Amino acid sequence: MNLGIVAAFAYGILAIVGGVIGYIQATSKVSLVSGSISGLLLILAAYFQLQGQTWGAILAVLVTAVLVVVFTFRLAKTRKFMPAGLMTILGMLALAVMVNQLVALR
Repeated sequence: MNLGIVAAFAYGILAIVGGVIGYIQATSKVSLVSGSISGLLLILAAYFQLQGQTWGAILAVLVTAVLVVVFTFRLAKTRKFMPAGLMTILGMLALAVMVNQLVALR
């Protein structure tokens, strides 16, 4: 198992947990749905990478890039580090690992 798969899986779990926490704290159904969908997509991408499917790595990069953009805009709007700043930083780290792994596959 390579670091790109681990990054996709970990960021997916983090997205799901963040969505649940957002729902519990602010009763935000949008957080729950978007966190669950994006997290499940990342976990599926990690699974397909484990099966040797290169498109799983591409899916993980795309989903993570979208999340980084969304959380960057949210951070700029709210100016609060939690959760947007943390998710932006962790997303950029995960994205760097995933892109590095994707380049190595080609």
